[in-house]
Amino acid sequence: MFQNAEQVLLIASIILILSIFAGKAGYRFGLPALLIFLGVGMLFGSDGLGIQFSDPHIAQFIGMLALSIILFSGGMDTKISEVRPIASQGVVLATVGVLATTFITGGFIYGLFSLFDQYVTLTFPESLLLAAVMSSTDSASVFSILRSKGVYLKERLRPTLELESGSNDPMAYMLTLLLIAYIQSGGMDIWEAGISLLVQLTVGALAGFLLGKLAVLLINRINIDNESLYPILLLATAFFTFSATTLCKGNGYLAVYIAGLVVGNAKIVHKKSMGTFFDGFTWLWQIVMFLTLGLLVNPHELLPVTGVGLLVGVFMILIARPISVFLCLIPYRNFSFKGKLYISWVGLRGAVPIIFATYPLIAGLPHAGTFFNIVFFITILSLLIQGTTVTKAAEWLDMVDEPERKDEFGIELPEEIKSVMSEIDITPAVLVHGNKLMQLTLPDHTLAVMVKRDGRYFIPKGNTVLKENDKLLMISDNDEALLQAYKSLGVTDYTMKKN
Repeated sequence: MFQNAEQVLLIASIILILSIFAGKAGYRFGLPALLIFLGVGMLFGSDGLGIQFSDPHIAQFIGMLALSIILFSGGMDTKISEVRPIASQGVVLATVGVLATTFITGGFIYGLFSLFDQYVTLTFPESLLLAAVMSSTDSASVFSILRSKGVYLKERLRPTLELESGSNDPMAYMLTLLLIAYIQSGGMDIWEAGISLLVQLTVGALAGFLLGKLAVLLINRINIDNESLYPILLLATAFFTFSATTLCKGNGYLAVYIAGLVVGNAKIVHKKSMGTFFDGFTWLWQIVMFLTLGLLVNPHELLPVTGVGLLVGVFMILIARPISVFLCLIPYRNFSFKGKLYISWVGLRGAVPIIFATYPLIAGLPHAGTFFNIVFFITILSLLIQGTTVTKAAEWLDMVDEPERKDEFGIELPEEIKSVMSEIDITPAVLVHGNKLMQLTLPDHTLAVMVKRDGRYFIPKGNTVLKENDKLLMISDNDEALLQAYKSLGVTDYTMKKN
C-alpha cells in the first residue's frame, strides 16, 4: 500500500495526531482515551481506510515493549507506604483471583459453547484457555483511567486496584502459556505445572527486586554530564530487566513492575525529570499499542461473535469477577461490602487480554481466530461499560474521598539538600498577626520564597502585604520549629515535603 518510508511516517504521524485529538474529544463525553485509540486503529484498518496489518508477531512484540514500559512506570508511581497496608490483599487478588476467574469463566464458556450449535464446540481446556487470556485486569486501562479522572477513593481502594492490575498479568500470562502447552501436548502433569508457576513467580520477583536495586545504584553512582541521558539509561534497565528475567525462566512482567516499585521509592538523582519522561513515554506506547491492536482486528469478523461475546462479557462483569473478588477478600476486614463491590466493578479489560490472545494465534491452535475476536469484543464491552462508569460507580457506592491537597508550586529540591518545603494558605486567622510578611513570626533558617496570588507567582519581601487566599511557599531546615510557628500563627492548612 505504501510506496516509501516517507509515506509510512506521514500516515503514522497523522494517526497519532488524530488519536490525541480524538482522545481529548472522547474525554468530554466520558469515554476512556484507550477505547478511542482502539477505535482510531479500527478506523484506519482493513475494514476502514484500508491499512492492511495482519501480523500477530509484530503486534505481540509491540505489546511486549509497551507493557514493559507501562508496568515499570506504574511501579515507579506506586508508593510503598500506600501499598504496604494492602499488599497481601493485592497479591491474593492478582494470583488466586486470576485463577478463580479463569475456572469460573471457563466453566461458563464450556457450557455456553455446548448449548449453541452455531459456534464451535470447545473442549474444557480450550474453554479455560479463552478464560485465562481474559482473566487479568489491564494495568494500562486501570492506571490511565484512575489517574486521568483524578479519582480519590476511600478504604485504600486505588492502591489496591493499581497493585492488582500491575501484578496480575504474570499469572494470566503463565496460565495462558501452560494451557497452550497442555492443548498442544495433549496433557500435562499438574505437579509440573505448579512447579513452573512457582519458578516463574519466584525468579520474576527476585530478579525484579535485585535489578531494581542495581538500577538505583547505577543511576546514583554514574556521573553523566548530560542530564537528558538519565531517563534513557533507566529505560534501558527496564528493558534489560524484562528480557534477562524472561531468559532466566522468570516472569518478565512481574520483574519490571517490582523493579519500577524499587526505583520509584528510592532516592535517585534527577527523579522528577525521569518521572516526567516516563509519563510521556508511557502514554506514547499506550497509544501505539492500542492503535496496533485496532489495526490487527477485522471489525466485520466481530459480528459473528457478538452474541457469545455479550453473554461471556456480561457474565464476567456481573458474576465471575464479583465472585472471585469476594472469595479472595473473605479473610480481610479492611474493605466494606461497598468497597468490595467497587473492586469487583473496576475489573477492566484492555490491551493485555488482546495481546495474550495473539499467543494461541501464533501457536496455531484451532479456533484461535475466534478466541481473538471474542476477546477483542469483550475488551470493547468492558471499556464501554466499566471504563465510562469508574467515577459514577464510586459516587453511587459512596467511595469517593476528599482529594489530596494540590501541590501549588511544583518545586522539588535535589535529594542531597536536607530541608523541608511547606506550602501554607493565608487565612483570616493568619492575618490577625499582621498582613505583612515581616510580621509573621517564623523560626531561624526559614525563608518565605514565593507567593501565589490569583494564578500569578512572585518573590516576596519583608514589607510584602499578604492577602487572604494567598499561597505561601516556605523552606526551612527545622521542620519541628516550623510546625510550632504554624501552630502559634493559626495555620491549619499546609503541606510539607521533606528531603
